[in-house]
Amino acid sequence: MTISTFAFFAGGLAALIIGAEWLVRGASRLAAALGISPLVVGLTVVAFGTSSPELGVSVMSSFTGQAGIAVGNVVGSNICNVLLILGLSALFAPLIVARQLIRIEVPLMIGVSFLFAFMALDGGFGRFDGILLFGGAIAYTVWVIRRSRRESKEEADKSRGETREGGNPATIGGRKNLLWQLCLIIAGLAMLGLGANWLVDAAVTMARHFGVSDLLIGLTVVALGTSLPELAASVMASIRGERDIAVGNIVGSNLFNILVVIGFTAVVAPAGVPVAGTALQFDIPVMLAVAVACLPIFFTGHLIARWEGLLFVFYYIAYTLYLILNAMQHDALPVFTTALAGFFLPLTGITLAVCVVRAYRQKHTHPSS
Repeated sequence: MTISTFAFFAGGLAALIIGAEWLVRGASRLAAALGISPLVVGLTVVAFGTSSPELGVSVMSSFTGQAGIAVGNVVGSNICNVLLILGLSALFAPLIVARQLIRIEVPLMIGVSFLFAFMALDGGFGRFDGILLFGGAIAYTVWVIRRSRRESKEEADKSRGETREGGNPATIGGRKNLLWQLCLIIAGLAMLGLGANWLVDAAVTMARHFGVSDLLIGLTVVALGTSLPELAASVMASIRGERDIAVGNIVGSNLFNILVVIGFTAVVAPAGVPVAGTALQFDIPVMLAVAVACLPIFFTGHLIARWEGLLFVFYYIAYTLYLILNAMQHDALPVFTTALAGFFLPLTGITLAVCVVRAYRQKHTHPSS
């Protein structure tokens, strides 16, 4: 390792922070200018943009014969998005969850995750699997935009009425403002991509220096590195009060990671995208468990509280520590696994069950609340 490796790591971190600020600012103002909800912008524009590093890494790794990175990147990123990024965002500020996410997007994310696991059972993703997944991404995006326009029609009509009475602000100045927000979003995405690329390259160099396998690199270093745009965008959105963008970005990114990243990679990869046996036995089930865990937490009061965010971060650290201990075949692995499976997981399940029952009773006791 050289000094330039650490320089790229630091430069990538700085580019991520700047890019996230530009992206969130531009996305929130674009939503207001176009009359669509920040949640829809988070689910589509921000989610797809912050998932672009995963797409680039997975496509390139499939062509260079590093298929373990392609699948590990997506699975690890989806775990990281929920546990680490959503958790850290909630620690900065409790996140109010839109009812639309609870009713539609979160169940859809869970369903797509199970579809991903089912397709992986035969040992990989072929071209037909990729076409189905990528086609689902196109259908979902079109449906979300149409739904948003339909729901905001009355508000748009009211705005046009006010415009006719008081003049037309959507003139050259308004168009210039819209163009400026688009430029800010594009520049922010470019900075996020550049920063993530520098960080991933530096981190992979460090990991390979210590003899880490491709799958483990994909599940940890690359997954975290390519999730840094989501991390930067969601945390910045949380700090700026754009909580719909913060949560929508995570749920949307998980959908796009499976539908677009794996889908497109499976379509263009010469030999498809093979799935390692270890991923089928452990990492994909963890991804499914994390996706399912979102539902009760989102359900309890339509709020992700700070303690729930802390719980998510704890489990991401535990998951990463397990991967490292397992890769090293460390003596502490059996004790760690027993403590996690025998104490922390049951305790968390009981806590979530109590919260769900309490929220259910409160809803039926006070229906108007």
